[in-house]
Amino acid sequence: MRNILLSLLALIAFSCSSPTNGVVTTFDDEKSNAIREHYQNYLKNDVPALQSLWSPDLKIYMNSVDASTVSEISELITVQHQVFDNISMSWTYDENGGEDLGVWVQTTKYPASDNNPETAVSHSWFTWSATGKLSGNTITIPVHISFEWADGKIVREWHNFDQSAMMAEVEMATQG
Repeated sequence: MRNILLSLLALIAFSCSSPTNGVVTTFDDEKSNAIREHYQNYLKNDVPALQSLWSPDLKIYMNSVDASTVSEISELITVQHQVFDNISMSWTYDENGGEDLGVWVQTTKYPASDNNPETAVSHSWFTWSATGKLSGNTITIPVHISFEWADGKIVREWHNFDQSAMMAEVEMATQG
């Protein structure tokens, strides 16, 4: 009985210590760096550079199961830059006096399984901040965006953040 328990414990310890699921997460890889550059293009309002990384069939889910298109998101980005000044993105550990990384980006490769192909998804977290040109109000929003890759292009994006303050500012500007 003792040998069975020791064997079982050894098996559990070995199983827990060796990754067998094939999921790999990286931080300084080609896709993560491409997303960092993508955000720089956003900050510069360089929509053509943003579009160069997007698949023509890109689907963007902004807190919704209904997808937006490349033209819709391109128009929204242009409007954001018309309505806001001092748009920035930051990621810091304030409690540690840490360095501002701009955005936190990591890419995870998921192995093929069942009917799903191998997939790479870049995940990003940051705090978006901007000042409304009309109201003078500064808006600060925590954001998480994930990007799914295929053939070197972004094919799907999931945007998760509270858009209410941003969209209220956009509405105020478009009515005024």
